[in-house]
Amino acid sequence: MGNVESSGSPHRDLRNSTMPLRLPMPENGELESRFTKVLASMDLPPDKAKVLKNYDDEKKWDLIQDQERVSAKEPPEHYLNILRTYLDPAASRSSRVQAISNIVNKRKMLGEASSTQVLRELEISLRTNHIEWVRDFLNERSHGLDVLVDYLSLQIEVMRAEQVMLNQTLNEDDSVFASPSFKRNTSQTLSFRAKKRRSPKRSKSYSAVKHSHKLHMGEARDDVHVCIMCLRAIMNHQYGFNLVIAHPQAINCIALSINHKNPRTKALVLELLAAVCLVSGGHEIILSAFANFKTVCNEKHRFETLMNYFQNYEEFHIDFMVACMQFINIVVHSVEDMNFRVHLQYEFSQIGLDFYLEKLRNTESDRLSVQVSAYLDNTIDVAVLLDDSEAKNAALEQVHELSEELSHTMDKLQDVEDQSMAKIVELEAHLTQKIEEAKIFKETTEQVKNEVLTLKKVMTEKECDVRHKQELLDKHEVEIENLRHSMRRSEVSGTGGPPSGPPTASVPLPPAPPMPSSMRAPPAPPPPPGGPPGAPPPPGAPPPPGFGMPPNLALPIKKKIQTKFKLPTFNWAPLKPNQVKGTVFSELDDEKLYKLINFDEFEEVFRIGALNPLDVTDGTPRLQKKFSKRVEAHSLLDPNRLRNVAITRRKVDVDPYTLSRAATNFDLKTLSLDYVEILSKIQPNEQEIKQFKLYERDGKPIEILSEEDKFMIQLMKIERLPQKLIIMGFIGNFTDTIHILQPQVNAVIAASMSIKNSQKVRKMLEVILAFGNYMNSSKRGAVYGFKLQSLDMLLDTKSNDKRMNLLHFIAQTITDKFPEVANFENELRYIEKAAMVSLENVVSDTNDLDKGMTVTIREYEARKDSQYPPLVLKDFLTNSEKMLIKLKDDTKTAREAYAAVVEYYGESARTLPPNTFFSMFVRFVKAFKQAQQDNEIRRKLEAAAAKPPSPKQNRRGRQDAVVKELRDRNNQGMNVGRRQYRDKKLLNKDEVGHGTLEDILLDLKNEPYRRADAMRRSQRRHVEGLNSAHSLEEAF
Repeated sequence: MGNVESSGSPHRDLRNSTMPLRLPMPENGELESRFTKVLASMDLPPDKAKVLKNYDDEKKWDLIQDQERVSAKEPPEHYLNILRTYLDPAASRSSRVQAISNIVNKRKMLGEASSTQVLRELEISLRTNHIEWVRDFLNERSHGLDVLVDYLSLQIEVMRAEQVMLNQTLNEDDSVFASPSFKRNTSQTLSFRAKKRRSPKRSKSYSAVKHSHKLHMGEARDDVHVCIMCLRAIMNHQYGFNLVIAHPQAINCIALSINHKNPRTKALVLELLAAVCLVSGGHEIILSAFANFKTVCNEKHRFETLMNYFQNYEEFHIDFMVACMQFINIVVHSVEDMNFRVHLQYEFSQIGLDFYLEKLRNTESDRLSVQVSAYLDNTIDVAVLLDDSEAKNAALEQVHELSEELSHTMDKLQDVEDQSMAKIVELEAHLTQKIEEAKIFKETTEQVKNEVLTLKKVMTEKECDVRHKQELLDKHEVEIENLRHSMRRSEVSGTGGPPSGPPTASVPLPPAPPMPSSMRAPPAPPPPPGGPPGAPPPPGAPPPPGFGMPPNLALPIKKKIQTKFKLPTFNWAPLKPNQVKGTVFSELDDEKLYKLINFDEFEEVFRIGALNPLDVTDGTPRLQKKFSKRVEAHSLLDPNRLRNVAITRRKVDVDPYTLSRAATNFDLKTLSLDYVEILSKIQPNEQEIKQFKLYERDGKPIEILSEEDKFMIQLMKIERLPQKLIIMGFIGNFTDTIHILQPQVNAVIAASMSIKNSQKVRKMLEVILAFGNYMNSSKRGAVYGFKLQSLDMLLDTKSNDKRMNLLHFIAQTITDKFPEVANFENELRYIEKAAMVSLENVVSDTNDLDKGMTVTIREYEARKDSQYPPLVLKDFLTNSEKMLIKLKDDTKTAREAYAAVVEYYGESARTLPPNTFFSMFVRFVKAFKQAQQDNEIRRKLEAAAAKPPSPKQNRRGRQDAVVKELRDRNNQGMNVGRRQYRDKKLLNKDEVGHGTLEDILLDLKNEPYRRADAMRRSQRRHVEGLNSAHSLEEAF
């Protein structure tokens, strides 16, 4: 029968004596067809069937032969007929004789097998035959499950009756039945024969015992055990599992089997019941089965008999103890309702579970200890939950208070930051003004110095000329004096006779004497500054103002640098020579850094290729809904417009008179800003105004119009409503808009000025320019500057081992050679805030505010002399005009400051918005700091690798490594545990397939059932234990 041949069969001897013959493999088509049928008969899950499909042809053929060898030898009716014969004690004598004769014939074929042997063969058939055989056993024609459950119920009655009679014989000395329920049950069965008429159930049990002896059936205890095994085999299939769950008595009979005397059977029953609890809907069935158990066995408390077996065992059977503890854990903690879990915990506490678990804490069995720990971890302590709840509420209140305090602190911090930013902007503007004034003063001083030098030169020349003329004059005076003496001598000699010599007429007249200084003509005007045309300026004097150097002399020609090794190309965006003039790069000199920076090391790190050096040579469509017009009202509005007006009327709960008065007085308290914005969108347009006026002009009644039309007519009659709504919206949003725009403007000003005035940023760019020219000059030629977008390219230029980039080397060079530049980001203020500003939007919003202020001023000027002047406008203009003027001035300053800094760095303010410009500096600062951190880590690792560790450090390092490994394993195990506990959910009935029951049982053996929240409680208990241990150590 089943998979096992009868003892008298010759085939069994042949199988035991010889190996099975291997038949030749068929062709591929036939092999695949037969293999598909075998897979279908095995009823495997898709994942396991996929594994078998990947077998090679040899394994497939072996599997086909194995399945054909174990094919069913007996149909299901064979076993069912025998079981029905055992279940028919009330049959007639002739029928019983005929049945017994059939049994005798069957026993001849089976070798005189008992009912226990028949059940064992049935269990083997259910477990090993293909799924179609099992379905035939369970189908509606065979009713195999009903027969098996009825037989199990019969044998349970027989077993109970035998136990009662045994207890009566042993005078109730068996400790297994020492519970009150068993005592009551036993006392009721002592007078079994006397109360036979009043106790039909006992009579039925007694007759069942008598019937089993007459039919020579096996031991009831053995039959019950094998029946449970048969039910387990049936439940291992999806079809059979669903039938067992839906059967009204199957689970009840399995639960009643706990009264079996054998601990192995008890363990098997509890494992099955625990597995059923883990299926959706199974927990209620198990609780119902134990309620039936309580009724049948006359228990005072539910689960009382189970706890009796658990506590008062004849011999310690570890499988039963583990299964019992596992079942209690699952039946209590597998429900989702926490209140129900607490109820079940209390139910088991009432029957002594908590007291008994204290004894089991010190058990030597690891398996049992694990199950006890799992139950305790899952246990919900209501007192602790209340404490936790109170602590949580207190913590939440504290968090709320701290959040409010943090919010207030952040607001204050933001206000302080805005004030400091405004103060910085003011100081920066004042500093810029003073710098400009100092620059103008310096230029004026230089000009005055030049003029003084020129005047000194002219005076020197004049003095030389005067001295020369004085010498000539003195010489002429001497000559004149000589001539006078000569003339006198001549006159004296002439009295005695005329002197010999030339005539008087031939003697030239002396020059006229010099005029007095007071009568001299004014000196000639000095030559223009710079000397006479063509004369070079005096050495050492600066060039006169207004005359710059020629373009070809402003920028020196940079030489190409020939590197020893081939270097990667730095893909920067260079500036043209004519673009460098006036930028920061015109002030930089990278060539002087070539003697300070160690470029040999740079070449070794960034060389590429071979190691040999280089040779020296509108409209989204809308869903239009049809508006159903009211029959009793007429409307001039469009249906969609009518619907929107109706929605507006429901939102704006203000009567037209109050609305008109609030709009006239610009009263934002009566007509809130939200209402103003809604009315601005819904107010009548020009076309609607014309329609309503034409309707009134024709004398048509307004009463027949809809309420929405009447509302629009009332809005239309309010004088200059659109202008008033615009002014009210402007007044309501003015302060918020100012508070939003002013910090943005201040951030742009502060960031622009800080970047332009930063000396460290200039030095940083000079170093980058030196590295770029060193790498590219031999290939692309040297450049005088580069675009700021080139800063991002520093990260893309890698070394030959790809472990560092160009920015790493530059950061290291800055740290070694120019440490004062390493903290250059301290000079860049508010660049993160400026990087988020759209200056174009700020300018647009400022212009809108200016337009709104103009409209408001015009409105106030028009009504200030009226009978009721608008006091709201007066107060608003008094408090807000200065704020707008300051914002406009600051916006202008921001645009100028940004344009200046962008042009200073060789960019264009038209093509480069502020958020892009400042973002480049933000990214560069972050990348530079990251490069410094990477260099520091690399330096520490290299230092640690170069320094030989001491023996003490080696020992400590090994200890740390062991501790780290244990911690990692523990964390990994806890994480895996959390994931498993989190994923361990109840299975749906549809998810139960072939082999699912065995998988559940195997999982429960490998890992106890723990809920997701059990890990937190276990960790808390562990921490509390550690704290108590530490406190004890400190006490001692």
